[in-house]
Amino acid sequence: MRERYGRMEQALMERLDSFIQFFAITGILLLSMRSLGQKYRINDLQDENSALRDERDSLTERRNRIQRSLLDEAALDPTGLFASRLRVVFGNDRD
Repeated sequence: MRERYGRMEQALMERLDSFIQFFAITGILLLSMRSLGQKYRINDLQDENSALRDERDSLTERRNRIQRSLLDEAALDPTGLFASRLRVVFGNDRD
């Protein structure tokens, strides 16, 4: 009888060890999957950041062209009032 309890205890301990190993490996797998997801999220954010930077540069260049065009047209005004007002609005003191 004592031997039977010894075998049951040993089998229980083996199953407990297997469960602990399974639990640990599952945890490692979940952490690896999370890390992989973060890696792809970082790559997506870098791509998005680059696209936004390009769009910002494009909009800045477009704004500068519009400002130059308006200032050039205003310079044709003989009184110069419109050109001076545009310079104040645009915040530059170009003559």
